[in-house]
Amino acid sequence: MKLKFKAILTLLISVLSTAGALNAQIYEPVKWSYKTYAVNEDTFDLVFEAQIDAGWHVYSQWLESDEGPLPTWFQFDENASVQFIDSVLECTPHVEYDPNFMMNLSYFEGKTYWRQKVKRLNAENDTIKGYLSFMVCDSTKCLPPADLDFVFTLSSAEAMPDGFEYCPTVEESHSETPSAEGEQEEESDLWVLFLLGFGLGFAALLTPCVFPMIPMTVSFFTKQSKTRAQGMRNAFIYGFFIIFIYTGLGLLLTAIFGVDVLNTISTDPIFNIFLFALLVIFGISFLGAFEITLPSALANRADKASDKGGIMGIFFMAATLAIVSFSCTGPLVGTALAGAATGGYGGPASIMFGFSLALALPFMLFSAFPGWLNSLPSSGGWLNSVKVVLGLLEIGFAFKFLSNADLVWQAGLLKRELFIAIWVAVSSLIAIYLFGGLRFPHDSKDQKMSVPRFLFGLVFAVLTIYMIPGLTGSKVNLISGFPPPMTYAENKPAHGAHVEAKYQDLEEAMEAAKLENKPVLIDFTGWACVNCRKMEETIWPVEEVAAILNDKVILVSLYVDDRNLLPEEEHRVETYGDKEFKIKTIGNKWTYLQASKYNVNAQPYYVMLDHNGNQLGGSASYDVDPNKFIGFLKEGLRAFKK
Repeated sequence: MKLKFKAILTLLISVLSTAGALNAQIYEPVKWSYKTYAVNEDTFDLVFEAQIDAGWHVYSQWLESDEGPLPTWFQFDENASVQFIDSVLECTPHVEYDPNFMMNLSYFEGKTYWRQKVKRLNAENDTIKGYLSFMVCDSTKCLPPADLDFVFTLSSAEAMPDGFEYCPTVEESHSETPSAEGEQEEESDLWVLFLLGFGLGFAALLTPCVFPMIPMTVSFFTKQSKTRAQGMRNAFIYGFFIIFIYTGLGLLLTAIFGVDVLNTISTDPIFNIFLFALLVIFGISFLGAFEITLPSALANRADKASDKGGIMGIFFMAATLAIVSFSCTGPLVGTALAGAATGGYGGPASIMFGFSLALALPFMLFSAFPGWLNSLPSSGGWLNSVKVVLGLLEIGFAFKFLSNADLVWQAGLLKRELFIAIWVAVSSLIAIYLFGGLRFPHDSKDQKMSVPRFLFGLVFAVLTIYMIPGLTGSKVNLISGFPPPMTYAENKPAHGAHVEAKYQDLEEAMEAAKLENKPVLIDFTGWACVNCRKMEETIWPVEEVAAILNDKVILVSLYVDDRNLLPEEEHRVETYGDKEFKIKTIGNKWTYLQASKYNVNAQPYYVMLDHNGNQLGGSASYDVDPNKFIGFLKEGLRAFKK
């Protein structure tokens, strides 16, 4: 299970992406094998096994949209001697939201299976033929889709090997047992959620609804108990019930809404808009416009029940704290659960356990060491300052959810510049507030500037200054991954010069190059190639690059995943090395050209040619350094002039 983190986690975890130049080589990261297993005398399983190299993945048969990478699919030749039972079943895939395609992508890693059940009707033709098509990608590149023929022979079916088990299919996903690697990954994600919850719980602890309760509650336990040991025991029970109540709340909400529903809606634009509105309301309440409280009757009943004494009395004391402090803890609990909408019980349980542990620890520790109470700062206006800062931060984080919805819909309402402008405003308001330039309804009029308040104000002032260049297209790496991508901006980066390939056929481009006396620049690309789009949107618009591409070369883009069929007379089979290329589509044609002539099958890949088709200079691939691409272009132009 891969947990998806929204607003707060995006800011806490910086995403570093690096990509070096690709070596010239033919990648074959997937090994396919085919087995026929006899289920009984007339029923058989046709099993497709894919062994996928580490770091690569193959896509499911069923993707949300055809606007992304190509799905895996199977085509069987007609055979009147067999009956196909249902469709091809696949293992339960990993599902993860990809912001580049703005959709959930279902994919497989490692070893995986597909299987088709068939029934033999007669013995006239027990050979089943067809072909499969698939696309394979890693974190930096996708290979062109490949078509592979397959043959199954029922008469040579094997008995199922001892101990062999199919992976759970989509229909059987409820019985899936995660692998050891998956369990480790899940545990790591749960620890991150726990720490996030702990941080939010600590923030809730420093609010005016909770902080003053610490000395009051600790004093109650120490004075009402006959011995110090009894007071400590009661305080620890009190802390346990705080953890029990908040963790139980997370599990209860998950059970009500359903683990699958939360996973589905966590990337749904409507749900993200709902979370945006919820966090804005929470933030405004923290600023003092109004208070979100539970019914007073509920608090009164809990308080009355706490007078009974004993363990149940302590439980209702903890419940009273949760109810009375809801105006401060409620918004933070809501934020925590929004960040853990991951489709399982582990996420909400982890984040709420961390949240409640941070709340409970002070009550337990100060009961064990009452002398520490003297070191606590006295309650005062600083508690409301914490609340106001949290309110402004919640409003800022709310726009991350609105941005998610805007990216999915491609509505263009919250592009990168506007998003960063909102955060510049939020950060500057926090700095101004901490320096004393703003007051909210519950602020103390004579509050003095403390050293911690000044230092926190300085942090937000620096953050504001740091983010300002992002308004004009700078990368602002410190918040990378939090605002919309640089390609989703009003002003394209690197001067925004427009570049577009005029040709998608090499022969036409060569004719134009001869007429205009320019070299040909081949761009081996793909419709589903994310890094190709990144090069086109960030490197091509650089002023010097754009000048060369528009004026000094003939640019031709050859799409290796173009599924349009070639004329039948051009269909053929070619062999290069140990690999067989079946050329039926336009994409097959360009794939074979790239592999056979340049010994590369990854995109993007760039080469410059003279009028005889000879390569000029070296080659280029995905690299976010424009100077390297400029050097490649100038090398080819110098060779063309000679």
